Amino acid sequence: MEEERRISAAAMEDVKSEDGDTVAAAGKASAEDAAKEQEAVLEENRDPQLEMPHDQARAAAVDEKNLDGGIEEESNAGQRQREEEQSALDEQGGLRREAQEEPQIDGDERADPQPGEEGEQRQPEEERSNINDQPQNEEQPQNGDGGDGDKPAVSEHREDTDGRSVEDSLVGKAHAEEHRAWATQADQSHWEKDRRDESAGSGERDAGGEEHEWRVCNVKAGADYIPCLDNEKAVKKLRPENFRRYEHRERHCPDEGPTCLVPLPSGYRRPIEWPKSRDRIWYSNVPHTKLVEVKGHQNWVKVSGQYLTFPGGGTQFIHGALHYIDFLEQSARGIAWGKRTRVVLDVGCGVASFGGYLFDRGVATVSFAPKDEHEAQVQMALERGIPAISAVMGSKRLPFPSKAFDLVHCARCRVPWHADGGALLLELNRVLRPGGFFVWSATPVYQKLPEDVEIWKAMTSLTKSMCWELASIKKDRLNGVGVAFYRKPTSNECYEARRRRQPPMCSDDDDPDAAWYIRLNSCMHRVPTGPSERGARWPVDWPRRARAPPYWLSAARGGVYGKPEPEDFAADHEHWRRVVDRSYLNGLGIDWSRVRNVMDMRAAYGGFAAALREKKVWVMNVVNVDAPDTLPVIFERGLFGIYHDWCESFSTYPRTYDLLHADHLFSKTKERCAVLPVVVEVDRVVRPGGGIIVRDEAGAVGEVEKLLRSLHWDVRLTFSKNDQGVLYAEKSDWRPELIEEPA
Repeated sequence: MEEERRISAAAMEDVKSEDGDTVAAAGKASAEDAAKEQEAVLEENRDPQLEMPHDQARAAAVDEKNLDGGIEEESNAGQRQREEEQSALDEQGGLRREAQEEPQIDGDERADPQPGEEGEQRQPEEERSNINDQPQNEEQPQNGDGGDGDKPAVSEHREDTDGRSVEDSLVGKAHAEEHRAWATQADQSHWEKDRRDESAGSGERDAGGEEHEWRVCNVKAGADYIPCLDNEKAVKKLRPENFRRYEHRERHCPDEGPTCLVPLPSGYRRPIEWPKSRDRIWYSNVPHTKLVEVKGHQNWVKVSGQYLTFPGGGTQFIHGALHYIDFLEQSARGIAWGKRTRVVLDVGCGVASFGGYLFDRGVATVSFAPKDEHEAQVQMALERGIPAISAVMGSKRLPFPSKAFDLVHCARCRVPWHADGGALLLELNRVLRPGGFFVWSATPVYQKLPEDVEIWKAMTSLTKSMCWELASIKKDRLNGVGVAFYRKPTSNECYEARRRRQPPMCSDDDDPDAAWYIRLNSCMHRVPTGPSERGARWPVDWPRRARAPPYWLSAARGGVYGKPEPEDFAADHEHWRRVVDRSYLNGLGIDWSRVRNVMDMRAAYGGFAAALREKKVWVMNVVNVDAPDTLPVIFERGLFGIYHDWCESFSTYPRTYDLLHADHLFSKTKERCAVLPVVVEVDRVVRPGGGIIVRDEAGAVGEVEKLLRSLHWDVRLTFSKNDQGVLYAEKSDWRPELIEEPA
């Protein structure tokens, strides 16, 4: 092993750069080999172009090394370092070594890399001719010999790099067109515009100077605190009619993001790994029994010693979800789980067993339910490793684009679809893909009680007026329930033929994709029929749709990184595949066997999530409200996501994600609000033992690193070069002793 290290060190000395690389801290001379190896990981992670250019001049390609050819060697070196690290830990009694001691490239210890490393010399020569084939958002692989790789970075606003100019069609006049081609949710939300005006200059407030004194949140919700859903002050101001529309269950965020820390439940333990977690979780992690009391007889959840167990049942499928799932597929032609039907929305999901077992059929399900008297149902779902958010069908649109879901499911979801002119069912119509199914499993379908009969009549009238086809009604004899299958139309003929134009068609200026704090509008949008319109055709079958550019992307329009849209998509897909395969999976020291719930905090086309699809993980793709609206692309490729503003709290329980991925998030967010509350939100969302990968401008990475260290996170890897940086850190069990003063 030592001989290999000496050989590697000698080889790297030959290609060692002479520029003034910025490093987080200088390592000892004896640690130089590991530091060089670590830089290979960081350079692979590094992607200075992955910045949405809609709010600045198009960034030119930064002259940056690409280390595809050296990652395998770097990963082998990482394994050697892990072995040495374990030996060192045994000798030193487990004391954590800082950067001045031997750095570890795998991320198990923080290392501060030195310029010139093993990865430089192994860059494939052919990459030098493929610079223009890479998306502008990725590191440019032009330096195969390692010598050019250490040139100073070209200024972000220059339009010429290493002798090649970026085409004017992608940088110049097309830049203005991009604003129109890629709208943002912030542009559509009047509430967001008002909030921006009120908080102008808030981006100047930051954690910069004094070190923050951490305190535990002093709130009624305790360890389950969701700031935007537990804002009692805002809820008290609502009127009775607001409660009738469930507005008390909607988001009401505090004026300023909390800077206190959510406590851990007593006896909290590291979560059980998937797939065992689908069947049982630690009771101490979600210590709630009300669902056991009211839903135990329906096989939702039971208490078994130190566990909460989930037999796989639900209100409409007490004998298990898999039988029910197969029954649905056999009852309606065209469902085809995992092929034609890939992305599903489960309304009023309970503990999300339906979505949890759909994984066995190759289906990705977004489950949601409100934070209500059925305490912790979404928290249980996420602890089990099943995608879910806390949300309600109330007065505002769901945080999804139009025509997103292949199928929407409601099993006794307690939503009054027929009320208020069908406003809530019309919202499902908005998010349902033309030709997609609404599967309604509820007592009005199969029972004859007076109330059920009246609801069925109202639903029949409403769905006919919406031009939904009642494709089938079937009885599941094992579970003793009936299910109605409605299909959304694929043309506008029925709309035009209606005698009574109720519900009305939406006006032309009503953007169906606007969803961030947009109030419900009881109308229907026309079905797209043009050959290049999104929603006019069904996507190709899964899994091919994950990598195929959507048919409606146009070569005549610039993508979010500057190339024609289909090329932009393809290059982004290849970039993230390479970064994940060659770096994230092996080079950061992440124990992927313990990773299940993942969030990409600033997704573009969903390339990061697509690159992980062979792993036993799921990824919540978050498209920021001030970023180009690429969420329709993410859904089109068979992935899922949500709109969000990171100046606010996310709609999830504490300790619900194993890994966050933040690519140029903090430098963008700090233009609108302070970084401190965002880092506090990261701490709230991530489980102890979970981590975050940060790729950003060096200043932003340094600021985040400082805050994470003060939170007692284990910063395992940090590096900056050419004003760009990468960081990987893991959350500890630490909580402060001080408690926040009462409001």
